[in-house]
Amino acid sequence: MTEKAASRPEAVVVAMSGGVDSSVAAAVLREQGWKVSGVTLDLFSGREGEGKEEEGCGGKADGRSCGGGAAAREAARVAADLGIPHAVVNLRRRFDRTVVADFVAEYVRGRTPNPCVRCNRFVKFGPLLGRAKRLGAAKIATGHYARVDFDGKSGRWRLLKGVDTGKDQSYFLYALPQEALARTIFPLGGMKKTEVRDLAARFRLHVARKSESQEICFIPGDDYAAFLRGRIPGAFRPGHIVDGKGKIIGCHQGFLNYTIGQRKGMGIAAPRPLYVLALDAAANTIVAGPDEALLKSRFAVAGVNWVAIAGIDGPRAADVKIRSRHEGEPATLFPGPRKSVIVEFARPQRAITPGQAAVFYEGDAVLGGGTISRVLNNSEPV
Repeated sequence: MTEKAASRPEAVVVAMSGGVDSSVAAAVLREQGWKVSGVTLDLFSGREGEGKEEEGCGGKADGRSCGGGAAAREAARVAADLGIPHAVVNLRRRFDRTVVADFVAEYVRGRTPNPCVRCNRFVKFGPLLGRAKRLGAAKIATGHYARVDFDGKSGRWRLLKGVDTGKDQSYFLYALPQEALARTIFPLGGMKKTEVRDLAARFRLHVARKSESQEICFIPGDDYAAFLRGRIPGAFRPGHIVDGKGKIIGCHQGFLNYTIGQRKGMGIAAPRPLYVLALDAAANTIVAGPDEALLKSRFAVAGVNWVAIAGIDGPRAADVKIRSRHEGEPATLFPGPRKSVIVEFARPQRAITPGQAAVFYEGDAVLGGGTISRVLNNSEPV
């Protein structure tokens, strides 16, 4: 736990989701002497998963988010137990327009999006900072497992991995701008999840033993295909499954039912297992092939946000994560056209997926990250 905030700004606004992590974050800051105000961001009308822990976007899986009415009620109860003020900010329209609509549009394009990254960047932190400004608070805080510090040499704020490697959420936060990092505290970044649970019990929080969910917050039952079918039923059109040479080998009932690397649901009799290699939205086809065909080394990353550094003008070594559960692998970053970055892994990686986030690390520090735009063959020009 960090030292008491004797010389720090007095007021802090804490994002409270009604789960263990954000509740402990608020309790820790209150104990340290901060003047804490709790805010719950009401993002959607959630019924599925009520009673589960709904932490800041980017959990151990692809990130249970904050959520709906149940989250607000739980957070209000925690705030009352801690004796701090609490408010609810309705962001349902912004969330639907910015996160959910993008989620749907990306799937229609044949890409697999990461809504938690987009939510953190475009929905959550802006309103939190705005609330803090109105309350005269210099800082905001969340229950994410990540850390922030200031590098005097580069003059930049750095985003660092959380100490608990199994809970680290820096991957989901790479898109935060410098001005947001400068005003953000992550009280749990230096703790293990077991320590957080123990603190919840010590603070006598009623959420101390609340279970965690591994679902995307706005997808009931984690059935994304059913969710998409309800939004865009016309997009689920039958089409062909082809092999790597374009030969038709089967049929599908809508490419939105599939993701790259998937094996189940192909419905093709073949001498060896087949996997989804690519989705061609324009042609309404799925490319299938053997597992080894999923191994690729090069890909392009668009929409890059640099964090610890201002950018690159030549090759730079980094460890790169291509999904939240990916351990990260050594790679070389190259400047690409239109401010993109070309990543080349030292050894091929499985199922590099357009739409997912690629985050670049140097040790514990996030150098930057962006969205995987396309996978490149070894001989393919950028």
